[in-house]
Amino acid sequence: MRAMILRSPKQPLSEMDSPVPEPRTGQVLVRVHACAVCRTDLHIVDGELPNPKLPLIPGHEIVGTVTRLGPGTRTFAVGQRVGIPWLGWTCGECGFCRSNRENLCDAARFTGYTLDGGYAEYTVADERFCFPIPEAYSDAEAAPLLCAGLIGYRSLKKAGNARRLGIYGFGAAAHIIAQVAKFEGRDVFAFTRPGDSAAQDFARQLGVDWAGHSDAAPPVKLDAAIIFAPVGALVPQALRALDKSGTVVCGGIHMSDIPSFPYEILWQERTVCSVANLTRRDAAEFLELVGRVRVRTLVQLFPLAQANIALDRLRCGQLQGAAVLTS
Repeated sequence: MRAMILRSPKQPLSEMDSPVPEPRTGQVLVRVHACAVCRTDLHIVDGELPNPKLPLIPGHEIVGTVTRLGPGTRTFAVGQRVGIPWLGWTCGECGFCRSNRENLCDAARFTGYTLDGGYAEYTVADERFCFPIPEAYSDAEAAPLLCAGLIGYRSLKKAGNARRLGIYGFGAAAHIIAQVAKFEGRDVFAFTRPGDSAAQDFARQLGVDWAGHSDAAPPVKLDAAIIFAPVGALVPQALRALDKSGTVVCGGIHMSDIPSFPYEILWQERTVCSVANLTRRDAAEFLELVGRVRVRTLVQLFPLAQANIALDRLRCGQLQGAAVLTS
């Protein structure tokens, strides 16, 4: 099969022929039709996340068709379409797994990081961590749901019942979860990098109530803010935009250092928290929700061989929505 392989961080991916993997006990072999390009992939390629499996096939927003079953598999049938997300395996035995917090499992394995992922024509996955895809979405439309959507959904849950929600960084995750938040009846305020009027226009097209630069003050105080951009300086910015008892949710796996800020903007029971990974329950809830509420996923298609181009466009902020590799 063709695969795009990371041999060393901070180096371009190499297009290579690689053996089609064999599904082991409890695994399925999946013919990859689409794999979205996530900022986490970029952090791995750029050496910002430690200790990836090397050599590595990146990619964890995978949509494809089951082509072969490993021994003992029973959840899916050959020919069934499935999605494969970031969380690829958990031990089921540690304290986090036993308390419904498998996203924090001590021994977790991650698709496209410690397990080979979807920048290839085929991949294998544990059937317990694969999910049926709502029929209304094409393969390319569904791919961003598997991480941008799922991490966005977990971040939204962390924001609680916030009525007035700010979203900093209007990329792949933000454009999906803004639509979900509007469906839930929330007021949504979109913050983009200064000068990015196109992203603000896009946010308005998706129905947000206000869009402006990340250093601007919203017209009202926010109940919660989600930060998807990996920019630590946005944390104090978001805190200043919060009402009393508000929450700032950091939705990325990597962020630049947070600068010091006065206690005054944290006081009055404001909270800063992070989101780590996802659970299978998150995936089941979110995919059921977007099966009922059709969200628009804006995608830009790239052939598999152009994975480096797609990553560079993401690195330079030249994408609206999500890049999706097709094979």
